[in-house]
Amino acid sequence: MKQKGFKGFIRDRRVLLLIVLLIGSLVAISAFGIQQGLDLKGGSLIQIQLEKPVDRDTMNVVTSVLDKRLNIFGVKDVKVRASGDQNVIVEIAGVQPDQVAKIVGTPGKFIAKIGNDTVLTGADIVSVEAPIITDNQYAVPFKVSVAGAENFAEIAEGKTGQPVDMYLDDRLITSPEVSAELASGNPSTSVQISGGAESKEAAEAQGKEIQTLLKSGALPVQVKIIGVSSVSPELGDQFTQGALIAGILAVLAISAIIIIRYRSPILVIPIIFTTLAELVLILGVASIIRWNIDLAAIAGIIAAIGTGVDDQIIITDEVLKGKSLKDRRSRRTRFNIKNAFFIVFASAGTLIAAMLPLAYVGFARGYTGIGVLSGFAFTTIIGVLIGIFITRPVYAKFIEDLMD
Repeated sequence: MKQKGFKGFIRDRRVLLLIVLLIGSLVAISAFGIQQGLDLKGGSLIQIQLEKPVDRDTMNVVTSVLDKRLNIFGVKDVKVRASGDQNVIVEIAGVQPDQVAKIVGTPGKFIAKIGNDTVLTGADIVSVEAPIITDNQYAVPFKVSVAGAENFAEIAEGKTGQPVDMYLDDRLITSPEVSAELASGNPSTSVQISGGAESKEAAEAQGKEIQTLLKSGALPVQVKIIGVSSVSPELGDQFTQGALIAGILAVLAISAIIIIRYRSPILVIPIIFTTLAELVLILGVASIIRWNIDLAAIAGIIAAIGTGVDDQIIITDEVLKGKSLKDRRSRRTRFNIKNAFFIVFASAGTLIAAMLPLAYVGFARGYTGIGVLSGFAFTTIIGVLIGIFITRPVYAKFIEDLMD
């Protein structure tokens, strides 16, 4: 490529856009990192069964509450998805199941009683504060509604010193006594659950569990854990290494095929560069939207890049066909590039149309997480869109200038 042509190529707005997006993707990957899914990072898969089959709206509530609980508890990289009308699958990357089993396997029903009279329920809770830890003691303060406070004060009036039994999932948590102020009929919206444990760490864990259950609310049905499995980080490392080796072998195979087909090693450079650019852009998008990269996503990336290589070969063939004719004017080359892009867009449209039903599967039936099929489809669609709108036009410009 001549120096003048190279300068013109660099100044092309499509090339400048690609450069800016590549830099932005690298910055995003560096700043936010790449979210690794359960397959790569390791973690837990918990199967939860509801006491009875439920409709879609109830299942939405169940998955929403479980997702909220895990986020409040501080767990990252969570996928909660329905499986039929009676089961829920919870995928948690980087966390062992014993740390969250109580959080996802209990309904979270709160009730407070004085004798046989109910003074508070979970519906009365307005906000929950972080637990206060003192040695091996914990206290979880929370606010109740005015109506709940007035009901509490009305029942507690004249009952100084009587216990207020607070239950969480029918388990007695604490029994503070009715204060003289509350027994006088003065309502208070400030309440707390307190207790003790064998150690400070155990007190922190219990306080955090109570805070999470109170803050997320109760599940509309009883649930139980029917299966727990773990994926070790070592196995995830093996998957990652296998994916890297497969990627290197794919690059070598592509290079060999291009050299054999065109008898020109120099054509390997733009095709491999375009392939790497697409990979960086896909990972950049995944980093920005906090998309988990798991085995399904890796398969989607490979499918998108493989389609990209096919498109680049089509573009190269059409450009070479235009240059081989006696009419070597740029008009003929542009016509052939338009013909190549007609094929590219038609192929991309067909692939996206095929992927959309798979993407829909993960969002259907009220899923709050994304299934394996939809994860593969979503990543493939993102890769194809990046290719046809960003990298393919730049590659076409490069090949056209290179042939000139």
